[in-house]
Amino acid sequence: MMSLTPNYLEDRICLNVLANSVENAKECYEAAEGHILLGVLSKNYPSDDEAIADMKKYQEATNNALSIGLGAGDPNQSQMVTRLAQVLQPQHVNQVFTGVGASRAVLGQSETIVNGLVSPTGKEGYVNLATGPLSSQGPAAMVPIETAIRLLQDMGGSSIKYFPMKGLAHKKEYEAVAAACAAFDFYLEPTGGIDLTNFEEIVQIAVDAGVKKIIPHVYSSIIDPETGDTRPQEVRQLLDMMKNLVKTGE
Repeated sequence: MMSLTPNYLEDRICLNVLANSVENAKECYEAAEGHILLGVLSKNYPSDDEAIADMKKYQEATNNALSIGLGAGDPNQSQMVTRLAQVLQPQHVNQVFTGVGASRAVLGQSETIVNGLVSPTGKEGYVNLATGPLSSQGPAAMVPIETAIRLLQDMGGSSIKYFPMKGLAHKKEYEAVAAACAAFDFYLEPTGGIDLTNFEEIVQIAVDAGVKKIIPHVYSSIIDPETGDTRPQEVRQLLDMMKNLVKTGE
């Protein structure tokens, strides 16, 4: 049976990138020495059946390092992601805040990582929970980060997906999120605007805070605009940075 648990580097950090094809997924998996999750977006498929058939190929090629994605955090994909997760049992599921409970319930196990998307608010120590299909259309739901984590824990979530970070534009807010994740034994997934120039600093903040498991998402900055492929050589560079980070975090 394929493992349901991501292959963390030193039990601490696992990279998350987008895979443009099964071949691209394999190349990136090898470049990261397996310490990676390969994002495949539900939004790219017209039906559940087509998504399931294709995503199974990714699972087979990468020892189940499949991350089922929404597609640019699109809340309207929340229910499709849940349906796919039930059948596929991947290592990682991306969800809007309001979709976490449904995904965990249908997975029927606690090993798969299910993140819950919360957004920066401009106010340190607070995050916006209104990221679901309907709630994202209304006023922001600003709550203390501690409350957001406890709500996600109630729903069976594994981690905070903090998006859109815009790199280090929300650095102070992000530091508060990292501190709370460490304090309440919750995982953290920084996402949005992360590239080769700011990756180390962003992950270092989470390492220094004492976050137990960190899954940084690096997307468009390492994608070849001509082919749509994630560049394996840049995945290798990120792995080298991760190795330095776990050394300094010891």
